[in-house]
Amino acid sequence: MAAARRNALPLSLMLGLALTGLFVLLALVSFFWTPYDVTKLDVAHRMQLPSALHWLGTDNIGRDILAMIMVGTRTSIAVALVAVTVGVGLGLPLGLLAASRHGSLLDEVVMRSNDLIFAFPSLVIAILITAVFGPSAFNAILAIGIFNIPVFARLSRGAALSLWQLDYLRFAQTAGKGAMRISIEHILPNILNVLIVQMTIQFSLGILAESGLSYIGLGVQPPTPSLGRMLADNRTLTALAPHLTLIPGMAIVLIVLGLNLLGDGLRDLTDPKLARQR
Repeated sequence: MAAARRNALPLSLMLGLALTGLFVLLALVSFFWTPYDVTKLDVAHRMQLPSALHWLGTDNIGRDILAMIMVGTRTSIAVALVAVTVGVGLGLPLGLLAASRHGSLLDEVVMRSNDLIFAFPSLVIAILITAVFGPSAFNAILAIGIFNIPVFARLSRGAALSLWQLDYLRFAQTAGKGAMRISIEHILPNILNVLIVQMTIQFSLGILAESGLSYIGLGVQPPTPSLGRMLADNRTLTALAPHLTLIPGMAIVLIVLGLNLLGDGLRDLTDPKLARQR
C-alpha cells in the first residue's frame, strides 16, 4: 500500500493533464473542423441560448460560440506558446552565462537589464510596442515574450549558481572544460525540472496576458477569434445574454487552472522532498 501511494501520480497532475489536454485537443481539432465557420454571420439567429443546433449558443452577430471557443483557444495557446519559447530561448542562455561569470561585469549587466524589464509589466510593454507598430498578434507575442526573458534568466541563474558550488563541477573546470560546456552538459540537465514547472506557470500567465491584451484591443485583431476579444465584444450584453461572457470567461479560467494544476503536479512529482513525504 505504501509503495502504491509513493508511485501514484499527484492528483493535481492528473487533473491538470485532463483539463489542459481537453483544451489542447479542441485547439488541434479546430485546425481541421469546427461546427460552423467562425467568419460566417447569422444575425437572424444571434444571441441564441445553448441548443442541439448550437451547443454553446450564438454570439451577438450569430456566430457559433463553440466554434469561436475552439479557434480562440487555438489562438491563445499559440500566442502563449511562442511567447514562452521566446522567453526560454533568450532567458535561459543569459541566465546560464551570468551564472558562469558570477560577480563579473557581464553578470551585473545581464541582471540589471532584467531588473529594467521587470520594471515594466507586459501590458505596459504591449502598449509601448503597439503605439509604435500597431496592435497585432505578433506584437502581443513580442510583448509577452520580452517579459518572459528575465523570468527564465533569473530562474536559470539562481538554480545554476547553487550547482556551481559543487565539487564535481570544479573538477570539470580543472579538467579543461569551458564554462558554457559545463553549463550545457552538467547544469542544464539538473535544472530542467525546475524550468519545465516554470514554463507551465508562464504558459498560463501568457494565456491570461493574451486574453487581457485582446480584451483592450492590443492583441489579436478581428476576424481572428480570441477569448479575450469575445469578452470585450459582448461585455455590454451580459444582462441580456449572460452566456456570451460566461462561456469564454470560464474557458479562460479552466485553461489557466489546468496549467496551474499541471505545474503544481510536476513540482510535486520532481521535488525530492515532496516525493519522500508521499
